[in-house]
Amino acid sequence: MHRYERLADHLRERIQAGFYQVHERLPSVRALAQAHGVSLSTVQHAYHQLEDAQLIEARPKSGYFVSPRRERLPAPPVARTAQRPVEVSQWEHVREGTCVLPDASMHNLGRGMPDIDAPTLKPLLRALARVSRRQDLIGLNYDTLHGRPELREQIARLAVGQGCRLHPDDIVVTTGCHEAISIAMRAVCEPGGIIAVDSPSFYGALQSIRAYGMKAMEIPTDPETGISLEALELALEQWPIRAIQLTPTCNNPLGYTLSEARKRSLYALARRFDVAIIEDDVYGDLSYGFPRPVTIKSFDEDGRVLLCSSFSKTLAPGLRIGWIAPGRYHERALHMKYVGTGSTATQGQMAVAEFIREGHHEPHLRRMRAQYQGNRDRMLDVIASAFPASTRVSYPAGSFMLWLECADGIDSVTLNQRLMEEGIRIAPGVVFSATGKYRHCLRLNHAVFDAEIARAVRRVGQRVTEMLAQRADVARPETA
Repeated sequence: MHRYERLADHLRERIQAGFYQVHERLPSVRALAQAHGVSLSTVQHAYHQLEDAQLIEARPKSGYFVSPRRERLPAPPVARTAQRPVEVSQWEHVREGTCVLPDASMHNLGRGMPDIDAPTLKPLLRALARVSRRQDLIGLNYDTLHGRPELREQIARLAVGQGCRLHPDDIVVTTGCHEAISIAMRAVCEPGGIIAVDSPSFYGALQSIRAYGMKAMEIPTDPETGISLEALELALEQWPIRAIQLTPTCNNPLGYTLSEARKRSLYALARRFDVAIIEDDVYGDLSYGFPRPVTIKSFDEDGRVLLCSSFSKTLAPGLRIGWIAPGRYHERALHMKYVGTGSTATQGQMAVAEFIREGHHEPHLRRMRAQYQGNRDRMLDVIASAFPASTRVSYPAGSFMLWLECADGIDSVTLNQRLMEEGIRIAPGVVFSATGKYRHCLRLNHAVFDAEIARAVRRVGQRVTEMLAQRADVARPETA
């Protein structure tokens, strides 16, 4: 960590602990610099980081003050799920949301898209240009199944921050995290097998279960504490589950992060019942707190955890560069990679490896974490003012997704259809369930948040309010 980051974390902890009260003036830049033995610019950088997180505010000629605490809307409750394995449906809704080209006139609030316009990505664009100009044409050749060695070396170095000790040969480069998860599923489970998932869950993983003729066992999940270990244990006792697939850090779509203790308990359950864990860590590097949460893979003693990730959410999805550390399933995963896509495109791998090696990756992550955290709070403010009081919303500790639960009877599929007529898209909740649950829920993206996005979010809230009013009008004659 840089000095200003350590100082910012120290101040953040004191603010959150109540040492500094709301509206209280913080020490001056000069006083704080003297107290901590750092430069004035270090203090200014720390204060700017806390400003981006909306924990403090600057007042002209007065200094920095603790910002008022926002009143949080209540979180969604834990949903009841089917107590048996089910076949995955909802493909038509997933297809409808993903088979569309980017449209500048459409505010796509539901897509899992990071901000790709950040200035910290410019070195990556230059690296891509340099790779494309190379005279040896290596970027136009087939790569090995494992992926470029220089990229795997950098991924192994980054894994240290996740608590993992990986050798580059432990890693297989994939075409995005989605392929990594698909490879993992086919490596550990045969058609007809059962995979336990958190619920709601990433729809790409659910559709992979469907495509390979497997069944999903949806496990109740709390938006703050994560997957229910008690319900998971009961399911493992009752059903021949082959793997547990989940996103335990900066979850998509609920936003929860399993505590380290609960991650260890989940791993212990997997060992006890001898099942694999397919860990999707694609959002882990976007955790707002420091240190970055460790992965379940970091506890793995017998190779049963298949760690999957990519650069799609941290850098850009168009790169299509992911990876898997499949542990004891390495040979089978390599075979699944071969029969699936073969080798991954070469040029992007080379450019990303250069981007990381030259020191651009961590500054980019720092910028995006601060931006996404600030945008989360701004969007929550808009939701609190524009949506009905019955709305419940998640409070993620990382990434750029919010999960909203509206009142019963709100149909997010119908809501999305009406909003599309106005140039707005959301992600209906049904796609995050194997059986079409969560129809009254939706997911919103806050990677970018400006005046136009704020207006679009308010319009979503107005539409929900209108739908509630229409339901009340229809129900009134029946109760008269």
